[in-house]
Amino acid sequence: MSKNSKKKEPFDVHNMTPEEQLKFEIAEELGLGDRVIKEGWRCLTAKESGRIGGLLAKKKREMKKAAEEG
Repeated sequence: MSKNSKKKEPFDVHNMTPEEQLKFEIAEELGLGDRVIKEGWRCLTAKESGRIGGLLAKKKREMKKAAEEG
């Protein structure tokens, strides 16, 4: 197997951790949900993954701030 080949990993929508659920919600907001379900997370480009990661970090900060205020 070459270094650059991507192995398709099955994606189970019904068995996700809370963090994976949040990550998947962001992917759906960006229009990538169907691709992730069909081909797994590894099908995304670095740009798409980075965008999801950035939005995930932003949401986590917002959730933490809201929990501290509330």
